[in-house]
Amino acid sequence: MTTEYEALTERAGLVDRTERGKLLLTGADVKDFLQGQVSNDVLALEPGTGCYAAFLTPKGKMLGDLRILDGGEAGIFVDTERSSLQELFNMIRRFKLGRDVEVHKRTLERGMLSLVGPRARWVDGPEHTHRLEVVGGATVRLVSTNLGTDVVCDPEDLEAVRDALVADGAEPASEPAAEIVRVESGRPRYGTDLDDTVIPQEAGLNARAVNFEKGCYVGQETVARLFYRGKPNRRLLGLTLSEPLAPGTPLHLGEKQVGTLATSVVSPARGPIALALIRREANPGDELAAGEAVARVVELPFG
Repeated sequence: MTTEYEALTERAGLVDRTERGKLLLTGADVKDFLQGQVSNDVLALEPGTGCYAAFLTPKGKMLGDLRILDGGEAGIFVDTERSSLQELFNMIRRFKLGRDVEVHKRTLERGMLSLVGPRARWVDGPEHTHRLEVVGGATVRLVSTNLGTDVVCDPEDLEAVRDALVADGAEPASEPAAEIVRVESGRPRYGTDLDDTVIPQEAGLNARAVNFEKGCYVGQETVARLFYRGKPNRRLLGLTLSEPLAPGTPLHLGEKQVGTLATSVVSPARGPIALALIRREANPGDELAAGEAVARVVELPFG
C-alpha cells in the first residue's frame, strides 16, 4: 500500500474506475433539460468543458452527484457514482417527457482509468476540461481532474490503453490506496460520505457544484435559502484519529453526539484519518470521543 500511495502522491498512479456509472445524453434539448434538474450551470458549457453538479429532491437533499462533459455534436457525457446511477437514470427518464432528450447507457460500453499524482496532469485547463487523444492506438477522452487525468475509452481498448500508460510511466494502484488520497484532499464521495439526507452546503460543495445565478432547478429554494439566510447545522470536516476506526463510529463532544465517522483510512503520511459531517457545536481543534479513541477535528484538506 505504501508503494501505491507514493505513486499516487509523488508520481503518477493508475486506478481502474470502469465501474463508475456512465450515460450519454443526446438531442436538441439536453442542456436546457439538465439546466432545470441539476445545481450547476449547464447552459454555460461549451464543447471541451464540463462541470460538477448535484441532483436533488424538491427539499434540496442530494440524490447523487455527477460530472457533466460537453462533447459537442457527440452529445453530453455524464458519469456518477454507481450507487446513484439508478436514481440519475430514473430522474432523466421521468422528467424528459416531451423533450428532445435521448438516454444511452454507457456504464458497460466505456472503460475509465484514473491517473493520479503530480505527473498525471495531461490536460491543460480547469477541472473537467477534456479532449480526444490517441493512446495505445485507441481514441480516448482525456478529462482533467483535481488530482490528475481520467482516461475514458472503449472497453475493448482498455488493456491496450492501460499498457500504454504504464509504458509511459504510470504505476498501477488500487482503489483503497486512491481512497487515502481522496480523503487527504478533502473531497467527499456520494454513497460513502454523503447520502440523501445531505444538502450540498453541508458538504462544502457550493463552490464546486452550485451556481446561484442560474434559473430554477429542482431543490433550488432550499439551497438558496440556506446560503443567503442561514448556516447549516453540520459541515464536512476532517478528523485525525488516535487509532484506526470503523465507519459508523459515533462521535461525541461531551455528552452530545455531533456526528458519525464516514470514510476512515490509514494514511502512510498522516496515520489514521477520516471524514465526517460534524454538527456546528464542534470546531477545528476540538477533541471528540469516538468510543475509547480520540478524534481531533481539523479543516479540509488535510495539511
